[in-house]
Amino acid sequence: MALIKARLEPYSGFLHSVQFGKPSLICGFQELYRYLIDDFLIEHCQKLHKNDFVLATEFFMKTRIGKRVFLRGYEAGKLWESLARLFERMIEVPRMKVGKRQTLETLIKEEALLLAKFLRGEREAGTPRIASL
Repeated sequence: MALIKARLEPYSGFLHSVQFGKPSLICGFQELYRYLIDDFLIEHCQKLHKNDFVLATEFFMKTRIGKRVFLRGYEAGKLWESLARLFERMIEVPRMKVGKRQTLETLIKEEALLLAKFLRGEREAGTPRIASL
C-alpha cells in the first residue's frame, strides 16, 4: 500500500522479474523488511501448540479432495493483533522531516516515498533506513 500511495506502479520491478499478475516492485521493496517478519513469525510460532491448528478437508476439483491445516480462529486473530502491534512499535530511526522516533509503519511509508523520489530523479540514491528492534 505504501508504494501505491507513493504513486509507484507495483507491477514494475527491478529486483524481481516482471511477470503478469506479479507485483514485482512490492516483492522487491518488501525485502528491506523481510527479516522483521521472519523474526516475528519464528518467535510467534514457537508459542503455538498442536491444538492451535485444525485440519480441514476441501474440494479442489470435482474429483479431488485435499486436506489443509489452518490456525484456529482465535489463534489467527492473536497472530494478526501481534503483527499489528509490531508495525505500531516505536523505533529509533529519525523521520524525514521532524522527530527522532517513529513507528515501523511510518518508516516503511517514508521509505516508499524516498524510493519514488529517487526513481523520478528528484533525489540521489541513498541508503535505506533499516530498523532494529
